[in-house]
Amino acid sequence: MSNIVSEPLRGQALFDRIWKFALRRLLIPLCGLAPFAYFFPKIALFYIACGLYDVSRNHGLKLSTLRRYFIGNGFLLWLLSPINVVLDLLSLPYINKGVYRLEDLPPDHQKEVRRLIQVTNEADLVHQVEERAKQHKRAMFFWRSYGVKVDTIVNVPGFDEPWNYVKTIGLSVFNKKITTSPHFGWLRPTLRLLYNINDIKDKSAYIVVGDKTHYWCEDKLFIFDDTLLHVSANETDQLRYCMFVDILRPSHFPRIMSAVVAVEGYLNKTFKLISYSGWTLVERQ
Repeated sequence: MSNIVSEPLRGQALFDRIWKFALRRLLIPLCGLAPFAYFFPKIALFYIACGLYDVSRNHGLKLSTLRRYFIGNGFLLWLLSPINVVLDLLSLPYINKGVYRLEDLPPDHQKEVRRLIQVTNEADLVHQVEERAKQHKRAMFFWRSYGVKVDTIVNVPGFDEPWNYVKTIGLSVFNKKITTSPHFGWLRPTLRLLYNINDIKDKSAYIVVGDKTHYWCEDKLFIFDDTLLHVSANETDQLRYCMFVDILRPSHFPRIMSAVVAVEGYLNKTFKLISYSGWTLVERQ
């Protein structure tokens, strides 16, 4: 773990921290949500019901999780909760497990994941992106984003093959001693698949989803619903390279799921949403 210790805030710095916290956590929610609930009580009750269902899926639910969801960085997820509820219904009878093993997916999904892993292992990506990646705290490379091919700095022909279920193929690189804050994804027409491609030797690199901690030194593959609260950490003295993949959720309505993914891609491209998530997108210049 990191040995960095921050000194206690005093004077004006302490006042600024308290004021910003009160503004973000109390004043803005009260001034925005309370009037909405007063004038539109039925809509407010509907959103409360959707939000309570949505956030209750987090195992090991804590008060801090509720705070983050309703008035923190999960607020957008709450706004989108009715859409996510519909996506959950469209996925039945495939129950959302939250955290998956590869064997939990249908055979065709498993086949594509295994093919993607094989292509990845043959590509020697660490050697090809190392010089560019180490310049950033968190770097992201894409070959396919929300179903659309991307021209990136490293050519991997296998990633350009047709994929029925794989919608995003990326590589996330965490520099040394980098940890994200707890955060939520936004929509769940897909599952997030992470595959660690370099060898991690101890438990200082991991991902936490709810009450489950997954260590990359124990298993290189991890599949989960990224709209659950999660934290990724690399407290090692080496870079951590993980394939960053979105795979379509099992459903009897794959075209609807794919359509939602396409809308996600359009919004992400239009508003450059990845830039708000702390990543540096490495593109071909």
